[in-house]
Amino acid sequence: MKIKDFKDKKVTIIGLGLHGGGVGAAKFFSRAKAKVLVTDLKTKDELAESIEKLKKEPIKYVLGQHRSEDFINADLIIQNPGVRDKSKYLEIARENNVPIETDIGIFFELCTVPIIGVTGSRGKSTTSVLIARFLKRRYSEVILAGNIRSSALLKLKKIDKDTKVVLELSSWQLAGLKSHKKSPAYAVLTNLMPDHLDRYKDMEQYIRDKRKIFRWQKSDNYLVLNYDDKQVREFSQEAKSKVFYFSQNNQSASDFQGSFVKDDKIYFNSEEICSLEEIRLKGRHNLSNVLAAVTMAKIHRVPNKSIQKVLSKFEGLEGRLELIGVVRGIEYINDTTSTIPEACLAALRTFPKRNIILIAGGNDKNLEFKELARGIVKRVKAVILLKGNATDKIKKALDEELNLNNQYLEIIGPLDSMEEAVAKATEQAEEFERSIVLLSPASSSFSMFRHEFERGEAFNKAVSSLK
Repeated sequence: MKIKDFKDKKVTIIGLGLHGGGVGAAKFFSRAKAKVLVTDLKTKDELAESIEKLKKEPIKYVLGQHRSEDFINADLIIQNPGVRDKSKYLEIARENNVPIETDIGIFFELCTVPIIGVTGSRGKSTTSVLIARFLKRRYSEVILAGNIRSSALLKLKKIDKDTKVVLELSSWQLAGLKSHKKSPAYAVLTNLMPDHLDRYKDMEQYIRDKRKIFRWQKSDNYLVLNYDDKQVREFSQEAKSKVFYFSQNNQSASDFQGSFVKDDKIYFNSEEICSLEEIRLKGRHNLSNVLAAVTMAKIHRVPNKSIQKVLSKFEGLEGRLELIGVVRGIEYINDTTSTIPEACLAALRTFPKRNIILIAGGNDKNLEFKELARGIVKRVKAVILLKGNATDKIKKALDEELNLNNQYLEIIGPLDSMEEAVAKATEQAEEFERSIVLLSPASSSFSMFRHEFERGEAFNKAVSSLK
């Protein structure tokens, strides 16, 4: 496959989306001189931001609907990760023998250098960014793309034989590799937790897609696994590649190759890398991300001093335990990318000696909230709930936990305004010393927002108005 093969081909892109993936694919095929048609069930107004980015491209749009003819008469269908495989329009394409591809599948065919792929239920963005920053200390050209709101396809022309490519890969993007039978030459699997069960039939199906990160690896490839996650650790039995691990708990290099913590220091095999005091990034869960990234960096022979410099400066990513500001002594933390209960629990554990006012709730992904309810009752002073069907489940789980232990917790909401949620949270926080207002929803955002980053922006704006 070559880029020139797409010239004059009729390419239908299903799902323009709001995160940049559909925009990147549309630009790529348009610039490859394909005849591009973009179709999305969202309206022109809803997609205005994405359409604006494509205004210079000769693209045809069918919005607010899908039409059968656009899937019958096409030479190629590009499926956005947000579009389900069982879409009746994809079925129409299959019935008419029109090939269906994904942007990541195309990228894997066209990329001429080994790919470093990172996946996991949590931590894949932070791990991917850290790996890229470590590599930039040693290599002149490093590309970071994938699920991190940056299109991989648009980076293809920048790649030469010395380029290092780091891709964050979601389960849906990994699913697109099935027809290519390709996995990254270097793969990282951070962890596995229940997620996206509103889209997957069960956890087994979700894991099946995650497994594709290493399924087609070769004997000279590398796989980095979380030793502390039993399910992830056991994937080593299936791997054909060279397996390395990372662990917060195992304090010995004798059990595996990889990174671990001992005496408040990070080691790679028997080599001391840095002390934990040098790491600026907060949170025990983030220590796992650091260990995963350090392991991949050492596989690529990044010097320890370079690793230390990155870790001493890196504070984290947007919407991931991000300190937005301090207003009248109250800290406001944006953790909007917390879209599953385990992520919220990890955030709560990050502030063990603080009085936490939690803003949570949103749309359900068919997940359980009992463990989260226990964590909230144990660690939180008050909860402000945003509206959504997950909120109903969170409220029920909290009520059951409180009744079981005959306890009381201030629960406010559900509210349909982030501004009101922040105001109510501030009122509660003012009753305590050393308090923080933590947005960590444990749910998806679609009940009130287009995506989690819009939710985070609404939180930031509400906090700014307090100053």
